[in-house]
Amino acid sequence: MASLAICGAGIGWRLLWLWRMPAGGRGGAPARVDYGKAAAFRAALTRTLPPGGFHPSATLVTANPYVFHIGLLVVFLGYAPHIAFIHRWTGLTWPALPDLVMYIAAAGTIVSLLMALLFRITDPVLKQISNADDWITWTVTFLPVLTGMALIGDPSDTILSRDHVIYRAPLAVHLLSLELLLIWFPFGKLMHAFLVWPGRMQLATFFGRRGVRS
Repeated sequence: MASLAICGAGIGWRLLWLWRMPAGGRGGAPARVDYGKAAAFRAALTRTLPPGGFHPSATLVTANPYVFHIGLLVVFLGYAPHIAFIHRWTGLTWPALPDLVMYIAAAGTIVSLLMALLFRITDPVLKQISNADDWITWTVTFLPVLTGMALIGDPSDTILSRDHVIYRAPLAVHLLSLELLLIWFPFGKLMHAFLVWPGRMQLATFFGRRGVRS
């Protein structure tokens, strides 16, 4: 409960702080391309997929984040205990995916996170620009997925039982790792989950004012 409160308050504080920031003056030469909100959103949406023309060696680096985000989304929204947890707090529910699908998605997410770590520690540029936020964010994201896999031997319906929620050590560790992620969420780069679209729209507007079309 406390971790959810910290997460919610932190997200609200950061969004309010960004909303209250004064808008920068346009200044200088007039915009070469008219970029309103609709055009900025369209540019942000169409740039979700990378354009063609990249060197083949960049394929894995480009695809890996998609594997991670899709796998994590499937695990979070498709696993029966996760749906039950959301139902307790919000009253919302939906059908769960089979456990086998969850295990495959979780395994893919773990491999993707390990690949991201490998890229970060072996690529000279990524290694140079990485800071404490990057390492902490990777760790608090990896731990819930890894500790969740420790429950792979238990069918999802048994994890939902009250006895398991109170007494089983692996599940307790998994929940603690989730609470750690929630506490860190508003203060690190995980906040990009809320800022990715505004950030892309801002960048599209920035380039649009310099003549770059979507």
